[in-house]
Amino acid sequence: MAETSDKTTHFGFQTVPEEEKAGRVKGVFNSVASKYDIMNDVMSGGIHRIWKDAMMDWLAPRPGQRLLDVAGGTGDIAFRFLKRAGHGHATVLDLTEPMLIEGRKRAEAAQLSGSLDWVVGDAMALPFADNSFDVYTISFGIRNVTRPQDALAEAFRVLRPGGRLMVLEFTRVPNPMLRRLYDLYSFNVIPRMGQLIAGDRDSYQYLVESIRRFPDQETFLEMIRAAGFENAKYRNLTMGVAALHSGWKL
Repeated sequence: MAETSDKTTHFGFQTVPEEEKAGRVKGVFNSVASKYDIMNDVMSGGIHRIWKDAMMDWLAPRPGQRLLDVAGGTGDIAFRFLKRAGHGHATVLDLTEPMLIEGRKRAEAAQLSGSLDWVVGDAMALPFADNSFDVYTISFGIRNVTRPQDALAEAFRVLRPGGRLMVLEFTRVPNPMLRRLYDLYSFNVIPRMGQLIAGDRDSYQYLVESIRRFPDQETFLEMIRAAGFENAKYRNLTMGVAALHSGWKL
């Protein structure tokens, strides 16, 4: 009989055994893969595109760099990276194969297939050698990882010396009044949008709840430093609805 751990974690507002979370997250993204990009536009009013462009502005990709985009789904970050770099290579890793299938379709349409690899894998156990990549990105994905600290340790391992980590994630709105308004929108509107557009209210209820369980900006900054990254900083986006965190393997 397989051994099970008595450790627990959160899945939205639920407490679940650690070994169950990855399967549940996989189920969420299997369900929403075909409508994921449309829902991002609708939920954020297109602002997620501005956030991703801000990520590229701070990252400043250079020609010839190798990117690992974890929880990269349909390839939004990888496509932006390759466009900014001019030439290079991007590996998109995701736990959920249907998300990668959608991304491959986009890459073929954009004639970028030769610059991209698509890998099914776990952020906490990356199937890559030490010191393999120049840049590691993860966007709206680390809050879905069972043990985010383990994912950060893996990011440090696979980056080359001088490599850069950048994380884009929803986070804690600092202003209490704005936070209340944001909560009203998130809990009352987004799950209904999920039902209407993707036919899946429960998955978007989870996504909203998962944002509330993610560490605030300063706490997450300390987690990045604890993984070994130096010169770690963050920038709030749209009054703190999201944040960019950056660190270097020096």
